[in-house]
Amino acid sequence: MPSHLHEILIEMFRGRPSLAAELLDGPLHGDLPEYDEAHLSSAELTDVAPTEYRADAVITLTRSGDIVLAVVVEVQRRADAQKRRSWPAYVATLYARLGCPVALLVLCPQQSVADWAMRDIRLGPPGSQVTPVVFGPAQTPLITDPATARQMPELAVLSTLAHAGEADPTPLFKALFSALDVIEADRAALYHDFMLTALPAATRKLLEEFMTTTDHPYKSDWARRQFAEGEATAILTVLAARGLEISDEARTTITGCTDLDQLTEWIRRAATAERVEDLGLESR
Repeated sequence: MPSHLHEILIEMFRGRPSLAAELLDGPLHGDLPEYDEAHLSSAELTDVAPTEYRADAVITLTRSGDIVLAVVVEVQRRADAQKRRSWPAYVATLYARLGCPVALLVLCPQQSVADWAMRDIRLGPPGSQVTPVVFGPAQTPLITDPATARQMPELAVLSTLAHAGEADPTPLFKALFSALDVIEADRAALYHDFMLTALPAATRKLLEEFMTTTDHPYKSDWARRQFAEGEATAILTVLAARGLEISDEARTTITGCTDLDQLTEWIRRAATAERVEDLGLESR
């Protein structure tokens, strides 16, 4: 059964198919064809053969409406000889279906699995083989420039996962939150929660400390929204616990506020308020 890590990594490609081209651009250098758009395609790779093959994702790059490259995307968390033997079938089926060059892109969260996966898959003489393009932590680009992160947000997430164990991950975290600012709030929250789940405990603690310093939350629109939502929830919880009736208007004012200083003041007042009006909401 696919893991949470597996599903989130694939969701990155489903939500932003151009991520496949961004990853391939480095290894393929000048061999990556020029393209206008990236599209998510059917991952069903069974034609007339009785065996069912389904890739994690298939991305097609098009130029002027024509497919110039198809990419089979696989997330591999452990060495699996049987799975590896299926990869040439994915490539061959897609090549037969689309009649265009096909790349096999494999993401491996563990470097040991990446080292295993990147070996050529030899099909037989004379020299017939499939060569996976593999990304483990060592192959994942290091992104610390906020402007680059904003252009390629999913790649910034992968970069943080791969390199956050370094001595000072602060530049990575700054780039990460810059990236989260430019994508949909729900997707940003998904990636943020994913990071807190996937990162090692020590690194997760550093990320949480980074977010809760007095300096950094104000530098990221997304982080500010996240903190504001948490503070608003805390205010409503305190008021409800103290048995105070909260009008719809007051609730809207509290949940709509993004001023962290104001929210902090309301939390302080909520601890002793006898009425919701004691918070001073009418001044907003």
